[in-house]
Amino acid sequence: MANDTQDTKKKEVEAAQRDERTRERRVYTPSADIIEGKNGTTVIADIPGVDESSVDITLEKNILEIYGKVNPDIPQDLKLVMSEYGIGDYHRRFALSDEIDRDRIQATVKKGVLRLILPRAEKAKTRKIEVKAGD
Repeated sequence: MANDTQDTKKKEVEAAQRDERTRERRVYTPSADIIEGKNGTTVIADIPGVDESSVDITLEKNILEIYGKVNPDIPQDLKLVMSEYGIGDYHRRFALSDEIDRDRIQATVKKGVLRLILPRAEKAKTRKIEVKAGD
């Protein structure tokens, strides 16, 4: 998803964006690609360690919010000595335009990659206007 030349380090959510949380965890902003087509927009976000049961996607007014919970996979009888990869949850918000059909949004997650399909509303699609001969 990310280019080799891009910095692929995870970015922690800025303190100003943080909400009060009940989990004492780091929260990262997942990297995302936004792809526009004639029928809508696709958002692809990296959320490693998250599956369909641990991701919440909500839509309130024009804000689409993604929150993915990650539970560390450390065996019970072992202790983590060093970690080079930050473990934490994921949180990202997107503002949607009125061109998105909110009733047809679809989301899938596979191997830590979230794919959101945001179809264009019928009223926002390009249409050809018929030209008639005048009187």
